[in-house]
Amino acid sequence: MNASLALPPLSTAIRQAVEQLRPDAQRFLADLIRIPSLPGREQEVMLLCEREFKKLGVTVERVPLSDALKKDPDYSDPVPDIAYAGRFNLRVVRHGTGGGRKLLLNAHTDVVPPSEGQTEAFQPRVENGVIFGRGASDDKGQIALMYLTLRVLDALNLNLPGDLVGHLVVEEENGGNGSLAMARTMEKADGCVVLESSDSKLYTSIRGAVWFRLVLHGKAGHSGAAGQTRSALLLARDAIAVLEGFHAELLAASWGFPLFDSSPNPMPITFGHLEAGNWPAAAPGRAVLEGVLGFLPNRTKEQVCAEMRGALEHGLSEAVVHNFDLSFMYRHDCSVVDPAHPLPAALLACARSAGLPLTLGGMTASCDAWFYNNQLGIPTVVYGAGSLRHAHSKDEQLSLAELADAATVLTAFVHDYCR
Repeated sequence: MNASLALPPLSTAIRQAVEQLRPDAQRFLADLIRIPSLPGREQEVMLLCEREFKKLGVTVERVPLSDALKKDPDYSDPVPDIAYAGRFNLRVVRHGTGGGRKLLLNAHTDVVPPSEGQTEAFQPRVENGVIFGRGASDDKGQIALMYLTLRVLDALNLNLPGDLVGHLVVEEENGGNGSLAMARTMEKADGCVVLESSDSKLYTSIRGAVWFRLVLHGKAGHSGAAGQTRSALLLARDAIAVLEGFHAELLAASWGFPLFDSSPNPMPITFGHLEAGNWPAAAPGRAVLEGVLGFLPNRTKEQVCAEMRGALEHGLSEAVVHNFDLSFMYRHDCSVVDPAHPLPAALLACARSAGLPLTLGGMTASCDAWFYNNQLGIPTVVYGAGSLRHAHSKDEQLSLAELADAATVLTAFVHDYCR
């Protein structure tokens, strides 16, 4: 009997290696969750990643950051006073033997603050095969996915012609400044997978978003001075109504993208912060309203920003039109790849071979894919373990079985693609 025929199929060998190495990935993920790596405070988790990935026999390079990043036109600034001196991204390289396609993987190390009611956000716990904690799905579980994939490639001695490059970045949650910095290195590749929880879907279309800050200027005064005050808080109420009307019109004009049409509202508007006044019996003279507006591929970020401003100028009263300031803290374009492109086609085929469900979808959140797809011209999709519905919630979690499934698919895909 030919010995090679006695070997299990590659997908079976990958699955076996994944299961053997899953405890190591679980340990690494728990260590990642323990570190409260909020935007601007990722240094400790970056050092942990540097140590752990260096053990895998790959090249791990620091990509230094500097305050010059703040001058980039695509820089996002919802978090004030972030400094970059001494901080870095990581570039992890598994060198190929030569001649194959080069693949990028991207994952971010920062997390959002604990949710209301999440008392032990940074204390990982495992219950019934599910790990809980801030970052479990978004996005530290995806760092563990990258780690597990590299471990399996080594365990099976799968030396590939093409390079596999991982970008571990800071500040995705506040606008993608880490990936922006990596994009400015002008690295080229044949394909890119941004690792985010994807609900057993492969996202080839990712919606865009703008985060806005609207400052409204009224006329402060005592509650008894009727007719002499103009409450900035009431102006904010009027502005919310105008922006909700604008969103409804934009949504009505944005149907017709099959990967998004299954969602009742794939591009919501969210008002997340309103600040006004300091006394119940006084009309405030200033109000600050902040939120996020999603949009689909029939608009660009520039168009949405201009149309939002126009809606406010047209919809608010004459007295208010000259008394507001609108700025945008975060501006992401949509990212679109043809579902028939070889990159998503190969990922779907690997899932089928492994007997795992994977369907095409449109991502109803924004992420860093557009930096690679739009600015570097690298075909980019989004795929990962777990579900976005758990991200940013008090019950953020990741099924370890889903982590294993995603590692099985991703390892097989890397093996097929980097040739």
